[in-house]
Amino acid sequence: MENKKLFLYAGVPVLIIVGAAGYHRIRRNTELSQQKVVKEEGALPITLATVENRAFRGAITFTGTLLAVNRAELRAEVSGRVTRVGVHEGDRVAAGAVLSAQDEDDLLLGVQAAEAQLAQALAQSQQAQRDNERAQMLLEKRSVTKQAAQQAETYLNASSAAARAAESNLGLAKSRLKKARITAPFAGEVAQRAIQPGEMLNPGQTAFVVVDNRTLEILADLPTDALAAMKPGMKAAFRVAGYDKPFQATLAQVSPSVQADGRTLRVRLLVPNADGKLKGGLFAEGEILSDTEIRRPALPSQVVTALGREAEVFTFENGIARRKKIAVGPEQEGWRPVEGLTLGTKVVAQGRDQVVDGSRVQESTNKEK
Repeated sequence: MENKKLFLYAGVPVLIIVGAAGYHRIRRNTELSQQKVVKEEGALPITLATVENRAFRGAITFTGTLLAVNRAELRAEVSGRVTRVGVHEGDRVAAGAVLSAQDEDDLLLGVQAAEAQLAQALAQSQQAQRDNERAQMLLEKRSVTKQAAQQAETYLNASSAAARAAESNLGLAKSRLKKARITAPFAGEVAQRAIQPGEMLNPGQTAFVVVDNRTLEILADLPTDALAAMKPGMKAAFRVAGYDKPFQATLAQVSPSVQADGRTLRVRLLVPNADGKLKGGLFAEGEILSDTEIRRPALPSQVVTALGREAEVFTFENGIARRKKIAVGPEQEGWRPVEGLTLGTKVVAQGRDQVVDGSRVQESTNKEK
């Protein structure tokens, strides 16, 4: 009896293990069978997008580099050893902020000495003024000689001239100190710092570059046949590396003459950049939009992965995905014009990364949004 119980207790776990293994084997075989069917039949679930007739504004493409409208390369005005540098690259500065100074302590002492000399000269001039007034009053009463009154007047003139000279010396001392301090001409950011404390600076040597990126500009050269279509105020859209969405610009100026080569026209576009996302030096590629509209075959931008002006899509033909190369235009309001596809053509949208040329596909009810 005990042996039967032991056999029963030992057999139950074995049966459980064997049953679980059998269940997982059956489930795995079922999954493999389903995968085989999908692989053989190629019934990959996808969604489709249809080539539609959309309105696009006429456009002139351009390329250029973003530049800060307010950009200053600050150079030393006088020679001297750098005694103070108050900023680093990337720091924001206010208009008039002192960025660096040369021989600052010595020049400050010079200003203080000139101030003291001016104070002394003014005191002497004021005393000479009082003495001269007293001498003139006494002369009228015949209490002093005319010669003594003239001497008082002469001393007044000399002391007044000395005060003016002291004032001029103070102005020169302050001017030397001002020239030895490099200040920000406007509020912005320090784009470049080229000096260190202790270095000798010579007149004309670059010390800082300060930019104000709140408004940027693009200088672009267009073909001369675009001259008649270009008008200040026209809108433009452009892209830069690192951002998916395009940025907006406004045509601000059209050059009154063509470039020296006679084949290009220089235009200037202004780019608002209050949030500071864009930086000077970025390469921009975009288009200036005209007021006229042209209807063209188009696809939603999110279903087209373009490399320059070319792209590859998969058309849907009787349940088969066919690879096709097409030409695409710049995006406008979420759509891109396409060349090489007729209106009504269906292309693979969601799931296009999983198909190859000749894959069997089936439209899913889960449409891509």
